[in-house]
Amino acid sequence: MTIDREDLLNSIIESLDRIHHISLDDIPNIDLYMDQVTTFMESRLRSTTRNPEGDKILTKTMINNYAKNNLLPPPVRKKYSKEHILLLIFIYYYKGILSIGDIQTLLGPLTQKYFHTPSQELNLGTIYEEVFSLEKEEIADLQKDIEKKFAISRETFKDAPETDQEILQLFSFISMLSYDVYVKKLLIEKMIDSFKTATAKEND
Repeated sequence: MTIDREDLLNSIIESLDRIHHISLDDIPNIDLYMDQVTTFMESRLRSTTRNPEGDKILTKTMINNYAKNNLLPPPVRKKYSKEHILLLIFIYYYKGILSIGDIQTLLGPLTQKYFHTPSQELNLGTIYEEVFSLEKEEIADLQKDIEKKFAISRETFKDAPETDQEILQLFSFISMLSYDVYVKKLLIEKMIDSFKTATAKEND
């Protein structure tokens, strides 16, 4: 097995450069039928999937399940608004690491307070823009962190047989990234518990 590790690192960094959130201005201001919603999400988020040719971004079944689990308000006359799409984007990013219950905890209070409040200074659109405005800085920091972990992994298993070093160093790199995700997931879960407490007090 031979891996060009510099090419691997460059490929990872390039994939980060291709990650872009859906701009608020790109989301239609008109209400959409379900087929139009799934088509829009597929076209905008296809590049973020592991297997672009086969992975599904959003299906009718998913949307119906989100509604059943109170993650998404029901459509009006079978049409979904811009606010529906904003919630679906948040759900898309959260569902890979959070349980349905945790996503409910996060989005429930925001939906209750800001869904369909376009005239207010603070609404789902402005919240979305504020959160995703941090994207460029966050990706730059991620690139530096990945490069650091990659360099560290290259220094592991120096005493292993040369034929085994490559795969063991790659395993080290994957393990470091995985541990980072594991720790951050624990932190996110702790913060969600605090979020739940804070929003419950606000509603008392």
